[in-house]
Amino acid sequence: MLDIIKKAAMDALGSSNPVAIRIGTVESLSPLEISLDQRLTLSEAFLIVPESLTRYEIDLHHTHEYSDDTGTGSSTKKTEPALPAKPVVIRKGLLVGDTVILVRVQGGQQFVVIDKVVSE
Repeated sequence: MLDIIKKAAMDALGSSNPVAIRIGTVESLSPLEISLDQRLTLSEAFLIVPESLTRYEIDLHHTHEYSDDTGTGSSTKKTEPALPAKPVVIRKGLLVGDTVILVRVQGGQQFVVIDKVVSE
């Protein structure tokens, strides 16, 4: 009897397709669209994108103020600008044409973008 219940549970779980790993291609960034094949394109509403796949940049451009003490008095001065004037890109994020690995959430309504596929 226990074996029959276990088999029924496994059959039910298997028929619900709990996980499916798919490979897709980023077709558009705004709005985000990823195609799984020629007939299926997922819109942003169906995608869960982790922070590690989003663009991240930091503005490191800065100057410093300092006091310049001379024999006749002191004055506040600024240093020359340091580091690049443009923000430094830490992560590029997803780009059009990137190949990505997706995992379908149980029930099939959403996909989690796991990572980019790289080739040398």
